[in-house]
Amino acid sequence: RGPAERHSRRRAEEEGHLSLLLGIMPKQSKDRISYFYDAEVGSVYYGPNHPMKPHRLCMTHHLVMGYELHKQMELYRPRKAHPVELAQFHSEDYVDFLARVTPEHVSENLQHLQRYNLGEDCPIFEGLFNFCQVYTGGSIDGATRLNHGLSDIAINWAGGLHHAKKREASGFCYINDLVLAILELLKYHPRVLYLDIDVHHGDGVEEAFYLTDRVMTVSFHKYGDYFFPGTGDVKDVGEKKGKYCSVNVPLRDGIDDVTFQRIFQPVMRKVMEMYKPGAIVLQCGADSLGNDRLGCFSLSLDGHADCVRFMKQFKVPMLVTGGGGYTKNNVARCWAYETAVLLDTKLDNNLPENDYYEYFGPQYTLKTRPHQVIENMNTRSYIEQIKREVIENLKSIEHAPGVQMSEVPPENYIPEMNDDLEEDENPDERLGQYAMDRNIKRDDEFYDVY
Repeated sequence: RGPAERHSRRRAEEEGHLSLLLGIMPKQSKDRISYFYDAEVGSVYYGPNHPMKPHRLCMTHHLVMGYELHKQMELYRPRKAHPVELAQFHSEDYVDFLARVTPEHVSENLQHLQRYNLGEDCPIFEGLFNFCQVYTGGSIDGATRLNHGLSDIAINWAGGLHHAKKREASGFCYINDLVLAILELLKYHPRVLYLDIDVHHGDGVEEAFYLTDRVMTVSFHKYGDYFFPGTGDVKDVGEKKGKYCSVNVPLRDGIDDVTFQRIFQPVMRKVMEMYKPGAIVLQCGADSLGNDRLGCFSLSLDGHADCVRFMKQFKVPMLVTGGGGYTKNNVARCWAYETAVLLDTKLDNNLPENDYYEYFGPQYTLKTRPHQVIENMNTRSYIEQIKREVIENLKSIEHAPGVQMSEVPPENYIPEMNDDLEEDENPDERLGQYAMDRNIKRDDEFYDVY
């Protein structure tokens, strides 16, 4: 093993000490679950009237803490992904522009903004690049822990920005953390499954792996009626070596829990049977819930979480991320509940007291009744037709593709961080948050002491 790989393993092991900062030593459970969170991402503001509200991440985290789910997980503050890591997928010029541009200089860069599809949907805001580095770092670090067998499941609700392309932003997404996490997983696993239950098609991830059989992308999404992004037809199955490794399940308005599971479970059972992935990346966009500001499905909290529960039973290393979701209180309910599902923990329907308690009124319960009902346009005959077509395509994969791996590819380059203070460094100089975290010692603040 090369020095970069040894450094990555050492870094992953050392970062275990960060759980002392954010949580407690986890109780023994069936699965080793790591959870990535940084309050910085929750303070990001896309701008007035923009539907994307990263504040939902703070709300999610406070529910997780209120329900004391953190006591069953290893908690980490993600490191910031370095530009060179982002350029493992994205073009260097695009990454460089994101790192340089500020709201004050937008008018001077109109040509570049147009080139990189930055504007109304994907605005330039204060702290943009830092935001991208943090949410992407969480997904890459989660993949690294899975690779080294340090976790069975890794959760990064800040991740899941599936629309970002190699050279441009799209659909509120700037850096595609999912693609970068999958590239990390491919260093140790011949085959990786990407599963997307966001109401929007996971076009950025599909496009990145459309020509390879080492990644199977599966997306259940609304399709038709000019719904964004307009891709994801059932006939889009991949090309060249990747033929039949892109699986699209196009759905219509108003799909409910029963109808969704009627197609989700048989399709995913067949995917696991035929493809046999070594790792799974599950994007849990919450805009497929009923009553979402931008969505048009009618899934309940249980219907959405059933997908997570179903995939967990296969006992394959899994990275779980967030994604879309534009009714903040329901997004927080959803991801807190799915954290509990991953932990095999039942939650009280009455929400715990927390800093954002008033946001969950007037019911103040975990599960709520839908305020609006959208007619289910997914007839039984339509669902059966799509299911037959998808499963026939999957049968075309005669056996799981094999990849000979004589040695593990090198880890992404991570600049070394000195553990000891150099002689010429100023001990009074303000350190960054990540550097300070490395020096924090256990203080038993959050521990159950016996």
